[in-house]
Order: sequence, then structure tokens, then C-alpha cells
Amino acid sequence: MSTLSPTISPGAIVGSGLCIGCGSCVARADRPDALITLDAFGKLRPEGPSEWMNRRSEGLARTCPFSPAALNEDELAAELFPDVEPHPQTGRTRSAHVGYVDEPGFRERGSSGGMVSWVLAELMRKGLIDGAVHVASVEDPQREGRFFRYRVSRSEAEIHAGAKSRYYPVELSHVLKAMRETPGRYAVVGVPCFIKALQLLRREDPVLRERIVYTLGLFCGHMKSARFVESFAWQMGVPVEEVRRVEYRLKDPARPASTYTAELTLRDGSIVKRDWWNLADGDWGAGFFQYSACNFCDDVVAETADISFGDAWVEPYSSDGCGTNVVVVRSRPMQSLVQAGIDEGRLALQPVDHDFIVQTQAAGFRQRREGLSYRLTWPRLGIRPRKRVSPDARGVPPRRKLIYRMRAFITAWSHRVSWLAARTGRPELYIRWARASVSVYHGLAYSRGKVGELVDRLRRLGPA
Repeated sequence: MSTLSPTISPGAIVGSGLCIGCGSCVARADRPDALITLDAFGKLRPEGPSEWMNRRSEGLARTCPFSPAALNEDELAAELFPDVEPHPQTGRTRSAHVGYVDEPGFRERGSSGGMVSWVLAELMRKGLIDGAVHVASVEDPQREGRFFRYRVSRSEAEIHAGAKSRYYPVELSHVLKAMRETPGRYAVVGVPCFIKALQLLRREDPVLRERIVYTLGLFCGHMKSARFVESFAWQMGVPVEEVRRVEYRLKDPARPASTYTAELTLRDGSIVKRDWWNLADGDWGAGFFQYSACNFCDDVVAETADISFGDAWVEPYSSDGCGTNVVVVRSRPMQSLVQAGIDEGRLALQPVDHDFIVQTQAAGFRQRREGLSYRLTWPRLGIRPRKRVSPDARGVPPRRKLIYRMRAFITAWSHRVSWLAARTGRPELYIRWARASVSVYHGLAYSRGKVGELVDRLRRLGPA
């Protein structure tokens, strides 16, 4: 168990680049002048009077998911699932599966195999929850100033309307307030750090502990800023002010699941679309518009959730355009729910082992283990993260070091260059920079050409 008990402030977390914008600090503050807002770079951040932003608190230190004083994922999972043995990468896993929902209306509507929506709907059908807390599109993004936000759905139809992946910043403060104000049983869907934030808050808040009865985690590569949508619009030749709806992953059974296609619906009803591989920033692994906090996360598969879901990025599943989930089950109630679905023929799931899950998320684990270990050796100002991997640069090959450095460069400068492009009304500044940056990244990550020769020469000169 963690024995650290320092005090921290919201401003210190933001200043250290460790804020993910989850809204837990604002929810905990319970004051009208503390808000979560989009900053100039399209990232959600806490905002409020300096007295609150700079006030150090032990409570915040215990509940911020990136606080070095908060319990880590291993410690939380040991409390939540004490009867399950831990695994160093997938966490405490009761069972693991690969497959899809074989019940009409789920797989075809989701980005993957339809499992997230099915579990929410099944919980509601069985009367086990009164509300599903998940991310959905807003009605009027130009008026609301964002395209997606968390909401509480109270019907199966509302759950279906929130299906599909949303690579967009969202926050929990308003739905946490709603759950406190309205008695009931809730299931909450979130990426790993959001689920961790909820579990930390539940330890402190008996109302949330009683009302949040299920947590559904999403495997995560990193969080994107809101400017990712703006970049889509620039590269598709439409004003972002005219965009009414965003789809990040259109499903096409005739094409591999790994072929992402983005689609924008405009105010006049017209539609533009483009495959991600034709976008300057369409390589997810390059880190465009990534939150800096994501560079200090070591949870790929939502280890503190009752059940978690990802995409099966291995063959033959990645070529199946209908979509396939990998599922990790941790709690007994979720095990019973999933097993009943399998027994009734509504879930087409096959058992898999830890190694299979790790293989489907190999790049993410490499980034969050080897890459994190290397990044922890870099000099930094402010709060130093306390992670489950140790700082170590010696075991990282020179080529991998350059890849991690290039990703960090792209992460940091994509925010700045896109801001400048928007401020000057010259999108081509960002697009040209992005194409040049991703060209270098691809040379390091995928090519053994001149970049590879340079790395080999550097290696011969001595240790990096």
C-alpha cells in the first residue's frame, strides 16, 4: 500500500503536465467557481480562482489519478478484486475472451464487436442499473463548444445512441454531480485513468461508493485534444465551424477493421470523409494531439475496472471489418453476466490467455513499459510521477530511444503548431509540419533506410 501523503494543488498537477482533465478535482471541490474548460490547445483543464487552484490538499493528493500519493492500479485492484491473482501486464484477470456480440443491433452499431453497449444494455435489462454513464455526441456542438460529453442514459435506445469510439476530451464532473443528486445504481464507462479516478473517489465518498456499482474500462493508447477534429476539417477542406457531427471510425465489413475512416457531417447535411492513412496525423502511434499526462500512464487495459474492452489487433481478427473485441473480466458479477450471454448464444466469445491480450495491445504495452521507463529518466520540473516501472535508460536500444524522443516532440509541438495555424488562419502551416514530422517518425519506426543507417552509426560511437 502507498504510504505517501503529500499535499498537492490542481495548479501543481496542471503545471507538471500531469493533468488528464478528468474533472475529479472539480467534482470533489463542489464549488460553482471551479470548472473544467477547454484551453487554447483544446485540452480540458481545471479552472477557478487562484485561491482554489493553488491550495494544497491531502484529499486531492489521494484522488487525482496522476498524483504520486494516490494508490496505484496494483493497490486499487488488490482491494477491488482480492480473490483474483495479478498479472504484470493485464492486471487481476478472472477470465479473458475474444469475439463479438451475436445479438442483432450491437456489433453493427459499434466500432468493434459491440460488447460495451451490450453489457450496459444487459445490466439495464436485468434491472441491475438505473443509469449508464458514457460518452455521446452533443446536439449542437457549435453552441456547446464541444462535440462530445458524458451523459447519463436511462434507456437501451439512449445506450445505442452512444455507441462507437470517441477520440475526444471529455470530463466527469457534471455526471458525478448528477449521480450524487439522483439516487440510483450506475454503471460508468471510461478510459483507464478515468476509471482509476472513479475508484479513488469511491474510497473517499460513500455516496459514490454506493451508487457507482459497475465500472467498464476501455483499452487506451492515449487521449486526444479537441484540435484533432479541427485537423480533420482542415485536411478535408471544410470549416470546422460547419461541422455538426464527427465519426472517427466508420465500419465497413468489406475492409479490415484496422482501416480507420473519419467522417464529418456538416450543418447543411453534406458529408466528407477520408481514411486515416491519408491524413498527415493519421498514424495513432506518432502521438499527435496527445495529452502530456499520457506519457506517464502505465495502464493499458483499465486494470481497476470490473470489465474492460479493446480491439483484437491481431490476425485474423484485425482483418475482419465487422469488428472484434477482446474482453478482460475481473469481478464476479461481470463474470456471471458474460458467461450467461455465452451460454445463451448471444455472445460469440472464445476464451484466451494473458499472452493473447498482451499480443493484441503489444504497441501500447511497449509504450507504457519500456517507453515509460525511459521517459522517467528525463529531467522534468514540478511533480515527479510515481509509477510501477522504474526509471531505466540502459535497457532501451538507441533506435527505440529516438522513437520515444520523436513521439514526445510530436506530442508537444502538435498542440503549438496547430494553435498557431488556427490563430493565423493558415492551416497549411500545421499540415506541412505534420507531414514532415511523421515522415521522420516513420523513418525511425518502420524504415531501415538512411535513418536506420544513422542510428547504427550512432550506436557504434558508444552508449546513448
